Amino acid sequence: MMRLRIMFSHAAVIVMAAACTSGLIVLAVYGPLWVWALVPLGVVAQMVNEYNLHRFVFHLPPPRRQWAFDLLYVAHYGHHDFPTNTKLFFVPIWVALPMVLVNGLALWGILALFGVSQALWVAIAIVPVGGVLTFLGYEWFHMTAHVNVPKSQVERYVTRLHNQHHFRDFGKWFHVSPGGAIIDRAMGTAIDRDALKHQQRIEFIRTLGLAPDDPRLVAARHRFSGKYGLSPAEIARAAHV
Repeated sequence: MMRLRIMFSHAAVIVMAAACTSGLIVLAVYGPLWVWALVPLGVVAQMVNEYNLHRFVFHLPPPRRQWAFDLLYVAHYGHHDFPTNTKLFFVPIWVALPMVLVNGLALWGILALFGVSQALWVAIAIVPVGGVLTFLGYEWFHMTAHVNVPKSQVERYVTRLHNQHHFRDFGKWFHVSPGGAIIDRAMGTAIDRDALKHQQRIEFIRTLGLAPDDPRLVAARHRFSGKYGLSPAEIARAAHV
């Protein structure tokens, strides 16, 4: 129950859950039976999207301009800076909602353009059903990796790999969802057991390689302290990690 309360205190989770539920109901009541076979395509597509968004967007090199840095701080940098702050666990709504709308409308439009029969049903099965359901699973496992609760075997596995991303090498293990390790291995961003024995923790890992007292980080911490409930003591400690 604690985890559900944490998840559904976040606007993006509520909106995405509503989108997924709506898609499931519409598909179940009105959609053709065969289209359910396409739902796994949405699962696979979202797992690839999860990796790409995390690696190539959320881990962009820190921008010089403060406004751009602040956007990435809210989207992801802040989560690395304060990895146990529950308000920083989840993808912001201004990232999640456009992602679903653009992907869904683009897929529908492309399929319709090429004359695919029942393109709308195909798009619903792949994006708001298969894709968003996988996204919600990602949010569940990601949150679970950062909270101290009894965990299943799968959740412990996810936690172990994700902790290596946070506390050993932030340039590795970009997937979170179970099964996503195959993408990291294919893309060369996995940490194997032998490497883990010898690899040293990256300097300033919680600040993604930036000095903890970098002026951009200091400014972002103060700017969003109210939003994320950061105390002056927490901000002071973060600048000397």
